[in-house]
Amino acid sequence: MNIELESISGKSLLSLNEERLDAQNAGELKDYLLQAIENGATALIIDLSKVGFIDSSGLGALVSGLKNANLCHGSLVIAGLQPKVRWMFELSCLHRVFEIFHNRQEALDHSKSLNPNKSD
Repeated sequence: MNIELESISGKSLLSLNEERLDAQNAGELKDYLLQAIENGATALIIDLSKVGFIDSSGLGALVSGLKNANLCHGSLVIAGLQPKVRWMFELSCLHRVFEIFHNRQEALDHSKSLNPNKSD
């Protein structure tokens, strides 16, 4: 899986450079997110702007990442959903679970005001 990782203002921006997030590569993303969280990433932004297709395995990998981030008092947000991918989030009601932003810059701007190390 082709993932670009950037650290911007204490946030981990993961850009998925794949056309599809499905059963073939979802396990790799799930492992990547778990490792990032275990290595101390507490504020994750997942840029899906290049992903044109997602299936239940891809959604499951993202849910797993969100669960693991929450367990470590961190956050995981999604940015840049293409229409077909957004439709899958809505069909599965995951648009109510994830914080979703139009693009990566909007997610970065929003998360500047958040303290990823604060536990409630």
